[in-house]
Amino acid sequence: MEFKDYYKVLGVPRDATADQIKKAFRQLARKFHPDVSKEADASDRMSEVNEANAVLSDSERRAAYDAVGQGRHPGEQFTPPQGWDAGFEFSGNGAQGMDAGEYSDFFAELFGRAAASRQQTHRGTGPAHAGAGQAQRGEDHHAKILLDLVDAWRGATRQITLRSPGLDNQGRLQLSERTLDVRIPAGVRPGQLIRLAGQGGPGAGGASAGDLLLEVLVRDDASWHVDGRHLVGSLPVAPWEAALGAVVPVQLPDGSLLKVRVPAGAQGGQTLSVRGKGWPGATPGDLELVVRILLPSAMDPRARQCYEQMASSLTDFDARKAAAAEAARQE
Repeated sequence: MEFKDYYKVLGVPRDATADQIKKAFRQLARKFHPDVSKEADASDRMSEVNEANAVLSDSERRAAYDAVGQGRHPGEQFTPPQGWDAGFEFSGNGAQGMDAGEYSDFFAELFGRAAASRQQTHRGTGPAHAGAGQAQRGEDHHAKILLDLVDAWRGATRQITLRSPGLDNQGRLQLSERTLDVRIPAGVRPGQLIRLAGQGGPGAGGASAGDLLLEVLVRDDASWHVDGRHLVGSLPVAPWEAALGAVVPVQLPDGSLLKVRVPAGAQGGQTLSVRGKGWPGATPGDLELVVRILLPSAMDPRARQCYEQMASSLTDFDARKAAAAEAARQE
């Protein structure tokens, strides 16, 4: 997927005011609108202009785009990093009035999923319409938080900083910050919500404030990643442990040790499942361990001697033929 420079599309500087963006959009719309333009690529150009305006004219989307786009160049290959929009606080309106299907894959990847998530989150939770002076509950706000895997596993209390986009008196984008202490329940899973009552938008006419809904993202670490309720990692074993079978220790994210039986004849890439020892919760998931066979280095004279002995003793073993036979059995 190629990165899109929306500022370049509209021809405005990165610090453009809201009025500058509006003016640029109107000028380009008059130039490329298919009903009036004689340009051969008017329809495609108008689509690009509409997409750029959909992002840059909205302070919330613009702030998130600015964060992920720092140092990027148009046309370069781009994959959004995990939790790229974590830490931005969006109002309930942030998901309204947009359809990611109307725009490019780049737009859909960045904003389509986020918008769908917020729309689902806020369904039925926004403020009711009320007349002037009537009580009106505040809007629910939404943010994503990226947690270390061990914090999500064990639970913790963490201080998080949220950035709320808005416009200053000159119409330029600015970010205000607030810091909250958040209790993270043990076993919270990716996609789950932590609700902070009364931390959303202010109410009107004496009504209560809305809530802040924190969508959990869990950062993969070097050893583990979360797949639903399952905890997935690799299980390094020695060749003799795989061939003969063994009971080996596995250190879980909380530091505890679990003994896992490796069956005789285990193959590299094979998955061993330990039921109920995965992600904690009312119904714990499974521990999924992918066998990784590590060979002793032949630079060690003892290992080299063993390899040479196997090579001379097992002359009828052909690894390529054995792999082909294994593949045939699995078809």
